[in-house]
Amino acid sequence: MKFPPWTSISEAARLLKEGEVVAIPTETVYGLAGNAYEPTALAKIFAAKERPTFDPLIVHIADISELENIAKDIPDAAYKLAEAYWPGPMTMILPKKDCIPDLCTSGLPSVAVRFPSHPVAQAIIKESGLPLAAPSANLFKHVSPTTAEHVAAQLADRIAGIVDGGACAVGVESSIISLAGEKPTVLRPGAITPEMFAKVIGDVSVKESTSKPGQAMQAPGQCDTHYRPQVPLYFGEVPAGHKLPPHTVRIAFGKQTGPIPAMVNLSETGDMTEATAKLYAYMHDLDNPDYDLILVDPIPNTGVGMALNDRLKRASIKTLP
Repeated sequence: MKFPPWTSISEAARLLKEGEVVAIPTETVYGLAGNAYEPTALAKIFAAKERPTFDPLIVHIADISELENIAKDIPDAAYKLAEAYWPGPMTMILPKKDCIPDLCTSGLPSVAVRFPSHPVAQAIIKESGLPLAAPSANLFKHVSPTTAEHVAAQLADRIAGIVDGGACAVGVESSIISLAGEKPTVLRPGAITPEMFAKVIGDVSVKESTSKPGQAMQAPGQCDTHYRPQVPLYFGEVPAGHKLPPHTVRIAFGKQTGPIPAMVNLSETGDMTEATAKLYAYMHDLDNPDYDLILVDPIPNTGVGMALNDRLKRASIKTLP
């Protein structure tokens, strides 16, 4: 790995206007940003991540008024949600305008849009004067990065720069809600829960996300094996009497007891927000060839816990070795 190409806000904006791709911080995870209007920049994002083009990208803006530059036929529900939860960890799927290349949306007629709350991300978007397509700044199917160092470890020699904005406060990808169909539908759980959506716009559906390899996905991050560390990770209860590999480590949650002592704890008090913020950092820390297996304790599938369960199910092997 070459020395990480640390970059300033102004330098990042210049590089983005020149068609390069740059890793930027957001409150969820670090994103690999490029000009959302420029197919060549979008192609660089897919190439750097080794991401298949059937997995669409999220477009990031820095003001609610910019939504109409990206999307058309915007329903009132979108503006109600924007007023309630933007800037923040919420992505909306809306019918796209023709100015957004098909490469950005995997050929779908809809576009995913988000207004991040991280001040550095906002500053870069504003200074560049561009909407920025920005999936997580990691190799495809690897653990998403929550620090600039995580980005550098995977992508330093593949991209034009990395802007260090500190550790991400939320720690998992944004909630995604589709407003492009007949009924608002949550496609990916996150910090904005289905209950929070319903509070603003009424009843919403929640889709159990499954991938269809090779086909365009409704939203980013829908692959069944997304977010996976290189060391096998198992999420859930270990059957009684199962013999674990000798170098197994455990990520605990709350006061649960497990088959082996905990190496780290997502939240000793069982706080979902604390656990969400720590999850990817712990997965990075324990993704070490010295270990044979990572165990993660069961987590209640309520509120933000739905996001944790979603990511961990995708990261988990299906059966224990």
